[in-house]
Amino acid sequence: MNSILANYSASISELKKSPSSIIEDAGSEAVAILNHNKASAYLVPAQTYEKLMEIVDDYLLSKEIDKRLHDSSNLLEVNIDEL
Repeated sequence: MNSILANYSASISELKKSPSSIIEDAGSEAVAILNHNKASAYLVPAQTYEKLMEIVDDYLLSKEIDKRLHDSSNLLEVNIDEL
């Protein structure tokens, strides 16, 4: 059985009837959208989504930094006095 990762849930039928009331009732929380009692989607507030995208972007950037730090084939030796 799959877990529902939200404190609020609504069926697709409820979402079709009144999407704004579902968003209003949940406040700043995510809402699990259920289809046959299984989560088929999550409705998250815009602010939460934006924060998640920042976290994903930071994570991907850190992976690229790690990759470049461990790739010694493109290293250039420089003298700090010459800079």
